[in-house]
Amino acid sequence: MQVFRGFHHPGIAGACALTIGNFDGVHRGHQAMLALLKSEAQHRGLPSCVMSFEPHPRDFFARKMGKPELAPARIASLRDKLGELERCGIDQVVVLRFDEQLASLPAQDFIAEVLDRGLGAKYVLVGDDFRFGAKRQGDYASLDAAGRQRGFDVARMMSYEVHGERVSSSAVRAALAAGDMEGAAALLGRPYSISGHVVHGQKLGRRLNESSEGAADGFRTLNLRFPHDKPAAHGIFAVRTHGLADDPLDGVASLGVRPTVEDAGRVLLEVHCLDWPAALGRDGAYGKLVRVELLHKLRDEARFEGLPALTAAIRRDADAARAYLATHASLRRQTTRDRI
Repeated sequence: MQVFRGFHHPGIAGACALTIGNFDGVHRGHQAMLALLKSEAQHRGLPSCVMSFEPHPRDFFARKMGKPELAPARIASLRDKLGELERCGIDQVVVLRFDEQLASLPAQDFIAEVLDRGLGAKYVLVGDDFRFGAKRQGDYASLDAAGRQRGFDVARMMSYEVHGERVSSSAVRAALAAGDMEGAAALLGRPYSISGHVVHGQKLGRRLNESSEGAADGFRTLNLRFPHDKPAAHGIFAVRTHGLADDPLDGVASLGVRPTVEDAGRVLLEVHCLDWPAALGRDGAYGKLVRVELLHKLRDEARFEGLPALTAAIRRDADAARAYLATHASLRRQTTRDRI
């Protein structure tokens, strides 16, 4: 899969079958749309293309209005979104920077400059609630009319439902916010996961509980930065980590701002693997690209009065994660395929 920042690149195909959207989470509704796009592209002898935006348009308008609370919680990083789009078999992705210039582009100019001249779209597939252009003036009807004039086909896909519930990014965010990881997985079609490179942290975990039996290195953690300050999920989770060993590693993880030791507003995913692979040594994980599946929420993030209280809480969380994962061993068979 080829990824382009903007559409002024010689490597972009001269014609394509296109769909447009934010695709946050790439949930089952998105997957159904992408499958249809791929089928239409193959029938027409065209590459399949997804146009997406960064930042999320609602992020942009929330900042512009000075109301960050209006920005949506983010399900996935750009890396994870692109990874799922690739798994769906998409040929190319065009990521447009959503800024003042794009936000103010009239709908008809967006069609002419971006869809027609920029990407050479011959088929455009959109969702039932699709709006575009300055002040969201463009809709399916105006896009279809323009397609008739300019010689490209336009199709609309209606809502996708699972057990009578409309699958949407909003529904996934609601499930994650409620700690309903099983519900989120049903909407996503896979366990919710976050990927990233393991980075150096404060090494605090090595000092915690150093005197405990079997914990000479304390609660060693893998640190992954979540690139958005408003993650859809937050708290303490039972997890499985892919990318460090042949089999996924059971663990417990914190996704949040570490209120006891830092609370700097920076979002980190900190993973403590319950059984550390000896082959990795003390520092063998740094720089590795891993994928962490958040399988079950144990509790909300909390502030503790000092490191001893934090250590005791981590020990309880590790025990709870171990118990959960032991009683849900079938998850190992369902989630072992490494999709990094």
